[in-house]
Amino acid sequence: MKYSAETCKWLLPALMVSVCSGCGYLFGDSGVFRDKSEDYKRATEVPVLRVPEGQDSSSLGEMYPIPPITDTILMAGEFEVPRPAPLVAGSEDELVRIQTLGDESWALVNTAPGQVWPQIRAFLSASDIAVGRVDASAGLIETAWVTLEGQSMASRFQFRIDQGVQRGTSELHVLQMNQAGDVDNWPKTSGSPAQENDMLRAVAQYIANSADSTPVSMVADQAISAAGKISMQEGPDSDLYILLSLPYDRAWASVGRAVEESNFEITDRDRSAGKYYVRFLGARTKEEAGWFDWITGSDEDPMENQLFVVSVDALDAGNATIRIDYQGPGEDAEPATMERRDEQALLGLIKGNID
Repeated sequence: MKYSAETCKWLLPALMVSVCSGCGYLFGDSGVFRDKSEDYKRATEVPVLRVPEGQDSSSLGEMYPIPPITDTILMAGEFEVPRPAPLVAGSEDELVRIQTLGDESWALVNTAPGQVWPQIRAFLSASDIAVGRVDASAGLIETAWVTLEGQSMASRFQFRIDQGVQRGTSELHVLQMNQAGDVDNWPKTSGSPAQENDMLRAVAQYIANSADSTPVSMVADQAISAAGKISMQEGPDSDLYILLSLPYDRAWASVGRAVEESNFEITDRDRSAGKYYVRFLGARTKEEAGWFDWITGSDEDPMENQLFVVSVDALDAGNATIRIDYQGPGEDAEPATMERRDEQALLGLIKGNID
């Protein structure tokens, strides 16, 4: 079809209007390819799903719960930019580690409970061990009776997943029961510590080997708190301390390991008084030294070789507090005043290494 010059003169503007209209359809405020990054602001809140009376609603909950904020300390007085924490805090890169305190052993896993739960289910399936009972709200998986190789008596096992000390970590405890005596109630301690230990190490190894293909159980993750058991707190006298939700015996042992992991040397300890006497060794690597360079403008550590006292006190049966006091350059010196930002930085360093 041929168009005259006069026709083309009117046809071109019409085509431009049509193209522009199409662009608005594709890229405008209501277009197909519009920017959707702000759509969440227009989202409406819907009522919670109601379950008929008499039906179980334990599996319902928030899909993406907002975790609580644990460290809410603000500097008193005039605000000053806080010193960044040294890179050694929380630097442990082991995925699974067996912890022992007295007669108790457990596996510390550096993943959230919702990731550990399906790994245990997968381990039992791969081992041909039947599951007898599960309770996601309590973090429990119990096996059916099984006769292990070389054993004359059947056993069953209970796996308990707890939230770890740090956010995003888990603790796995194993309890073993012999098929003898009262089999309706789980004992407080395993009938065979050797079988408990073997099972704990076997499942810990399985978790470590399957880390790259870990699914997530939203039910278990919601049921088992993900907030961690440790936080920085401020007392009524504006004193800073770490609140650790562990029994005192374990808190004492955990703090001892943490101070050594935090570039402190333990020079003495008093278990009855709950005190570690320590010397801060300063930066061990170039990256750690940058922490001090940032604030002082030099490569000298202002607290290197200074003495401190780390105090661990029982708050109640399941909680303990940790404080640090500056002792000065000499072992016989009286406790001296420490700058608040230094106190918070050193406490944060210790806090990051407690597990």
